[in-house]
Amino acid sequence: MEMSSINPKLIREDFPILNREVNGKPLIYLDNAATSQTPQQVIDTIVGYYSNYNANIHRGVHTLSQEATDKYEQARIKIQRHFNAAESHEIIFTSGTTHSINLIANGFTSLLKKGDELIVSAMEHHSNIVPWQMLCERTGAVLKVIPMNEDGELVMNEYYSLLSDKTKLVFCNHVSNALGTVNPIKEIIDRAHEVGAAVLIDGAQAAPHIQADVQELNVDFYTVSAHKMCGPTGVGILYGKEKWLNKLPPYQGGGEMIAEVTFEKTTYADLPHKFEAGTPNICGGIAFGAALDYMNSIGISKIAAYENELLQYASERLLSIDGLRIYGTSKNKTSVISFNIEGIHPYDIGSILDKLGVAVRTGHHCAQPIMDFYKIPGTVRASFSFYNTMEEIDVLVESIKRAKSMLQ
Repeated sequence: MEMSSINPKLIREDFPILNREVNGKPLIYLDNAATSQTPQQVIDTIVGYYSNYNANIHRGVHTLSQEATDKYEQARIKIQRHFNAAESHEIIFTSGTTHSINLIANGFTSLLKKGDELIVSAMEHHSNIVPWQMLCERTGAVLKVIPMNEDGELVMNEYYSLLSDKTKLVFCNHVSNALGTVNPIKEIIDRAHEVGAAVLIDGAQAAPHIQADVQELNVDFYTVSAHKMCGPTGVGILYGKEKWLNKLPPYQGGGEMIAEVTFEKTTYADLPHKFEAGTPNICGGIAFGAALDYMNSIGISKIAAYENELLQYASERLLSIDGLRIYGTSKNKTSVISFNIEGIHPYDIGSILDKLGVAVRTGHHCAQPIMDFYKIPGTVRASFSFYNTMEEIDVLVESIKRAKSMLQ
């Protein structure tokens, strides 16, 4: 295995929060799939915005407004280049992945009819299930599900059998938030296009670890949340092919998304503003650009290689604990490990780990169908980022052993 060239101890100096203590213990933050931490460079960008050029954008002629507008649109171009979108107006700022998916689900209301079919994978989180169920209720369309196997991999032959000329939309996550599985999205996209269906890929869990190229993937829609990529909460993007974004109606009405308003009729602005009604999260969008600058200064490929080392090391060490089972054993996965210990509720493990300074996620991870598949109430989930260390994994393992001895 190629070893990464990342120095995590040097990188950790950029993250002030990693120096704090929790319950008198040094913080070990292993809940990165829920949200990543923020480097000083991004914090400085946020402080710089509110200290120097806080103003509304696209409307003011004064200097502050123009500076804020320039920074915001520069961030859009950074995001376009990072994901290799053909045009910057194919990048729509949203409040995050959930908002992006709801935007598309609402837009397709006028494009579907009763009996049309949508296909979703069995390993989605609720944000990539519920909006489509609501779309089916509005239109009479039918939701079909790609099953998965015990390893947490999609059964692709079943997917092929679901595709037909009735299929209008396929949606799937790039990486499962609950299992860490990396799905074969290029194959999913290509086969969907053969029957004329559009494809939305939820990239929220993939973008922090994998370099996605939307033109190479030929994906129709791709969604991302900034707070999983060292950026702030409350901001993300929807990438959409221009042809689709032009076809879809606006999601919300309001300021900035119009070309002309009279009481008789309103015409809409061109992309991307057609989908960006009202005052956006200006600081968040600019900070998202700074977060991408930070991650790219390290290199996504180096980040991925190092996180894979963490994953392999943690998997081996955790499996040495008697009674521990890992859920999601796909050969192609990212740095997420969901597990349970026989006879112990995941919440109890997580609570004791917190007392020892170790932050992990417990519960169903907003993916109840996955928990139903394994017939469990939830899991303990440890998720790693490039600022985590092998030593932290050692502390995790010893803390689990201590919790286990207390609970059994």
